[in-house]
Amino acid sequence: MGNLDNIIKNRSEILFIYDVTDANPNGDPLDENKPRIDPETDTCIVTDVRLKRTCRDYLAEYKNLPVFILREITQDGKLMTKAEKWEKHNLDEEKLKEFIDIRLFGGTITLKSKDKKKKGSSEEDGSENTGAITFTGPVQFKFGRSLHKVEYMLLKGTTVMPSGEGKDQGTFTECYILPYALIAFYGVINENAALCQNIPLTEEDVQLLLESLWCGTKNLISRSKFGQMPRLLLRVEYNQSSFYIGELDRLVKLISQKSDVAIRSPEDYQLDITKLVEKLKKYQDRIQKLEVAFDDSISFICEGVPLDISRAFSFLGDRLKIIQFE
Repeated sequence: MGNLDNIIKNRSEILFIYDVTDANPNGDPLDENKPRIDPETDTCIVTDVRLKRTCRDYLAEYKNLPVFILREITQDGKLMTKAEKWEKHNLDEEKLKEFIDIRLFGGTITLKSKDKKKKGSSEEDGSENTGAITFTGPVQFKFGRSLHKVEYMLLKGTTVMPSGEGKDQGTFTECYILPYALIAFYGVINENAALCQNIPLTEEDVQLLLESLWCGTKNLISRSKFGQMPRLLLRVEYNQSSFYIGELDRLVKLISQKSDVAIRSPEDYQLDITKLVEKLKKYQDRIQKLEVAFDDSISFICEGVPLDISRAFSFLGDRLKIIQFE
């Protein structure tokens, strides 16, 4: 679980921006797996669950860390439930915190009746056994939204091989994609949630979270998800508990000479960070550290002028840390 002397004590905010090209960032299984689109604004929506899945998969597959909410198959070929995994690993509340995704995102596990006896109180003390373990994760994200209007496309094709016995031709296929979308996620690392629940979330855990956001997105290599790239990751750590600015995702704006739905790459726009810079400068005395990772493909502007990201936040001096992921 890392160095427990390095448990987080102050609030942090995260702004994560990535793009998707010719892919489906988060299909709706109840609507033909179409990309989720807000009908009022025509912006794309990506759930926090999808983003956390990206992080979990990276932490498990690339960092070999214990992840609780992870696809696992039972001996009879079925998907293992949370309760079955709890029983298999002989877990209790403290052992559950050894899983990095529980320390980051929390979780709820409904226990079987025989597991309730392990956790539950006796009838003599008059308390009620809920039969569930619940941790509210210190790290929470809002739904991600594209910074511009989008339109999805339906692509049709055929398969080469027949889909079943007795068929001598391939079958028709179809999928929905977004030609392009620049998506912003906003999150908070709540030190009080960790403290109140005795969750030992450390600075090392937070650094792994940042890595999983950036590198995990880059490693979404599947037919529906391939084509996603991280563009900007920003973590603001404050020097006091509970304080934070809020809604950092509303402080950036996409500027383009093209119509929104005609955008196809970072070459078609600039990212205006004027309001973000102004807000961080206003509260700079409360900032402990600003960590930033960015992709060179994005052109940033501040007050209408092209500006390198390190110069934009230079007022923070040595409190600015530029992150480079391998």
